[in-house]
Amino acid sequence: MSLPIEAVLPELTATLASANKVILQAPPGAGKSTLVPPALLRCAWLRGRIIMLEPRRLAARAVAARMAHALGEEVGRTVGHRMRLDTRVSRDTRIEVVTEGVLTRMLQQDAALEGVGVVIFDEFHERSLQADLGLALTLDVQANLAPELRLLVMSATLDAQSVADRLGHAPVVRCEGRIWTVTTRYAGVSAPLLPGASGEPVEALTSRIIRRALGEEPGDVLVFLPGAREIRRVQSQLQGGALPENTRVLPLYGELPPQEQDAALAPAAAGTRKVVLATNIAETSLTLDGIRVVVDAGLERRAVFDPVTGMGRLETARISRASADQRQGRAGRLGPGVCYRAWSEGAQRSLAAFTDAEILQTDLAGLALELAAWGVTDAATLTWLDAPPAATLAGARELLGRLAALDPQGRITAHGREMARLPLHPRLAHMLIAARALDAVPLAAELAALLSERDLLRAAGGAGDADVRSRLSVLQGEEAPAGVDRGALARLRRSARDLARLAGGAGAEKSSGRAQSGLAGVLLAFAYPDRIGRRRAGADNRFVLANGRGAQFAQPQSLSQREFIVAIDADDRDRDARITLAAPLSRADLEEYFSSQLRRTEEVHWDEREQGVLAREVTRLFELTIDERPLRDVSPEATAAAMLEGVTRLGLAALPWDEDSRDLQARMEFVRAQAPAALTSGWPPVDDESLSATREAWLLPWLGGMTRAQHLARLSMTQILMGRLTHEQQLRLAQLAPSHFVAPTGSRIRIDYRDELAPVVAVRLQELFGVLASPRLAAGRVPVTFKLLSPAQRPVQITRDLASFWQGSYADVRKDLRGRYPRHYWPDDPAIAEPTRRAKPRGGKPGP
Repeated sequence: MSLPIEAVLPELTATLASANKVILQAPPGAGKSTLVPPALLRCAWLRGRIIMLEPRRLAARAVAARMAHALGEEVGRTVGHRMRLDTRVSRDTRIEVVTEGVLTRMLQQDAALEGVGVVIFDEFHERSLQADLGLALTLDVQANLAPELRLLVMSATLDAQSVADRLGHAPVVRCEGRIWTVTTRYAGVSAPLLPGASGEPVEALTSRIIRRALGEEPGDVLVFLPGAREIRRVQSQLQGGALPENTRVLPLYGELPPQEQDAALAPAAAGTRKVVLATNIAETSLTLDGIRVVVDAGLERRAVFDPVTGMGRLETARISRASADQRQGRAGRLGPGVCYRAWSEGAQRSLAAFTDAEILQTDLAGLALELAAWGVTDAATLTWLDAPPAATLAGARELLGRLAALDPQGRITAHGREMARLPLHPRLAHMLIAARALDAVPLAAELAALLSERDLLRAAGGAGDADVRSRLSVLQGEEAPAGVDRGALARLRRSARDLARLAGGAGAEKSSGRAQSGLAGVLLAFAYPDRIGRRRAGADNRFVLANGRGAQFAQPQSLSQREFIVAIDADDRDRDARITLAAPLSRADLEEYFSSQLRRTEEVHWDEREQGVLAREVTRLFELTIDERPLRDVSPEATAAAMLEGVTRLGLAALPWDEDSRDLQARMEFVRAQAPAALTSGWPPVDDESLSATREAWLLPWLGGMTRAQHLARLSMTQILMGRLTHEQQLRLAQLAPSHFVAPTGSRIRIDYRDELAPVVAVRLQELFGVLASPRLAAGRVPVTFKLLSPAQRPVQITRDLASFWQGSYADVRKDLRGRYPRHYWPDDPAIAEPTRRAKPRGGKPGP
């Protein structure tokens, strides 16, 4: 049967003959993965092998098998595959399907890619981290070492033109149209429902749509769900109800044993139908025979990385329109198909156009190590479709520095080169190499194998046990416990032996690290030094990690009683990260094996809880306090500085302000703002904002001998503020802004400089008889505002101009006051009247 890609193969091979970078855009099911590499083998211009990068292991095996079958050969002859710890190639192999960083390792070992004529990046729309890194390095090779090397980027749903422009306006070859049409039916009422959203749960909705599809359409059904948990629930719901006769429900996800994956991929037996419940592992490259119907829940599981904590989490998110189209295409591989979407047609437009590249949201420790091994200290010197985020890359390099993989200048060390040679995350590679010094390579290899593959105990129902030693016991045991996948266990044991051989070192030839299993926590602490945790005082289940993050076990654990643990796997979703896998670590081992990273410091600081100065000797691992003890012989300077820190935390309001000190502050600010500049040169600002900004200069000298918040009551703010003025400035303050007004009666009345009308004097009107004009302050610039009071101390008039008051409104005020206070003295002419503090002047009479 002819496939659409065959129509454009002549154009593609001709374009590659003249251009060393080409984009091929072909719809799902067009046959690009299996037909393009063999077609390129027949080109006269090809010199060397073809390397094709597949983003998924399952797809890589399947594609290689289909190409080999078409040639009538076994995998390993003309067509082979390479993946981590699984290689099937020979000297006759001309097409190598590789995955999981294999291309990167090939480049690191042979930067010119000698003997390779074409590198193909298949299903590039997935934008895996390894694909983006491999493309950046291959472009660098092509630009500087091997211009004859050809690059072919293939995808069904890629934004081909933008990629082509980024690659120097590379030509684009397009394969139009699917081999079969696919009808789309929108079966939902809104956008795909995320966990926790109100509405029908995704499992129930998907199960209902599957039953509808089985009733409406013939053929097998491929169902896309976000993860294994949802797959198991939907499988249970389907098998718990009525299904059409001879219908099998089969799961398909990466953690399944190969035989179960093969069962899902194999054609259904005659007279039967199959429903394959899959993650997005089935989105690309896999051909599932018999599939005619696709049911798409519209969700996927994504790993989101936090560069601040160095921890990640899995999030369920809506897929992009590109992914939806890719999934839809699975229904049109072998005939006309139907795609049921669990959302509305209107919601389709709300989906993002394309899925974000993995490089933008994942851990970049491996990428940073590969760049360093490549000799790149500045990622911007390479060509990226999306450059690695600066913060995440910086955090990755900081981690590599802690693992001794990079020197302080960011260059790779000899230890780092050894790490890069191992097919492991840098953390695990460092652990494996460090294990040599402990003669514990077999144990480290077992731990690395366990942490690189699916959880042994999850399928057996033991995932609630967070102790990694439980997995070690299973791996090291003679027999597989009930529920544990024997095939997976055998693969892990082979992987551990392979890793031990790769790492070398004393004891590598041993088959088990059982005798040294007590070192598991130490080895894992080498890999995860930033996740060493100490139990919080009084909280059995809560820990503080060396990266400063809080963490707790998701379920009750015996490990929660330990003083120290290593949190190997933790979900960073909540306020406290949820620990799902950990190992115990003793204080003695921590102090022995991490002594070079422990920092011992003498600390004198303000403690919020104690509201006082704490002086202690502290031992820390990064942000984690390992030990602390009281510190004696603390210098007065350090204590005063800590008290100053306390005032900073408490704020200026914690100082013992009183009316006199606030008045003085206002007087000083009045002079600074109102007096002539010639008289206020060098005058210090003492408003609250300025005092806060300069507290060290004016407050620190007064804090000697103080260690607690209540000691601040000893301070005199009036004395402190006055101390900010020189003797000459103090004299000018008394002249320019006196503290009191002396009335003709001899009364000393406080001048209020904090009133909005400042300066203000509140005085009984009768005490101002004979005062012809308002006095002026600030060298005559600002008149005093008088709040004139009745004999009962109630305001009757406010004025800044006494002369105008006497001549004007006094007459009306006098009339009113005479009526209310007839026994008091209210002269006709206040300018010549005798001021008094009494009802009338001594020996005098009340006015008429």
